[in-house]
Amino acid sequence: MKKLFTVALILMMLVCGFAHAEDNSVQAILDKGTFILGLDDSFPPMGFRDENNDIVGFDIDVAKAVAARLGVAFVAQPIAWDAKEMELNSGNIDCIWNGMSITPEREESMAMTWPYLNNQMVFYVKADSGIDTLEALAGKTVAVQNGSYAEELLNGDYADLAATMDSVIGYDEYLTALMDLQQGGCDAVLVDLVVGEYKVTGMGATDLKAAVALSDDNYGIGFRKEDVALRDKVQEILMELKADGTLAEICKNWFTEDITVVP
Repeated sequence: MKKLFTVALILMMLVCGFAHAEDNSVQAILDKGTFILGLDDSFPPMGFRDENNDIVGFDIDVAKAVAARLGVAFVAQPIAWDAKEMELNSGNIDCIWNGMSITPEREESMAMTWPYLNNQMVFYVKADSGIDTLEALAGKTVAVQNGSYAEELLNGDYADLAATMDSVIGYDEYLTALMDLQQGGCDAVLVDLVVGEYKVTGMGATDLKAAVALSDDNYGIGFRKEDVALRDKVQEILMELKADGTLAEICKNWFTEDITVVP
């Protein structure tokens, strides 16, 4: 009898443990009625403020479509990009969705989606700088955004390249970095191509150009590590939006063609 009681107790503990570990992340969104997206609101064309101070962008339009299909209200929550993981894990936001590069470190700390858009990391320079190779960056001052994939690359996989540079300096957002490039405050800016093209075009900066690519850069959406069900539900909706043409329609409003890579 004692053995049977012990076995029953163990089974009960296991059942309780499984129940505790149950992923209710989708239901939690439905219960509260909002889907809160964390973003850097100075990252066009993915997410940024327009002339009316409204938050707009490609990622914003897609996320609104996802929220609509979930049947909840969409909320865009600006955050400090270098504190994004803290904002996510504290529960202030439900996901990080703002042209965020997929990296091994982020896949380790978050439940990341598969890529939904492919991009490149490129160095922007003055058109007359003569910088057209990675080797030409030796002894130069290069700017990145604080907490960005560009910063991670130069601190990680491309640390040897960074070591040849005079310095790598961080900015809170890329517009300031590109304006500083124009004024001679730095020699190059490492930035996402889709962002750089949008900002440089908007600045009317004919004196700046994308000189050399460093690496491909896949964008993904980050969720709390335990919110796998919510991650999977968003992926499922993205596939629906791809299949019915909604995603392509949104993409063509921001780019010249559908550049998404959703399965």
